[in-house]
Amino acid sequence: MSDDAFVEYVKELFSEFGPIRARKMFGGFGIYFEDRMLGLIADSLLYLKVDAQTRPQFEREGCRPFVYLGKHKPITMSYYTAPDDAMDAPARFAPWARLANAAALRAKR
Repeated sequence: MSDDAFVEYVKELFSEFGPIRARKMFGGFGIYFEDRMLGLIADSLLYLKVDAQTRPQFEREGCRPFVYLGKHKPITMSYYTAPDDAMDAPARFAPWARLANAAALRAKR
């Protein structure tokens, strides 16, 4: 799937949550709702914002963190993949989008 096609698919997944926009950044895309970054797309994978309150739910579902190679070591970011079954339908995805939005709201404070 092309990057543009995947972005359109992600927009469809968010449709029950609300309108998002995708902005190119660092070879991928940032996913924004209103003025908050809720997720990112890298290597054709969608990652959602997490924090200390929401990370355990993502980990229980087997979701993986976004990790990139820093200058001398891997850096783990506060973004995790969504559960596989949530990626199949907007109704199953919406609760995860709400968790990402809540984490983004708390981070903004």
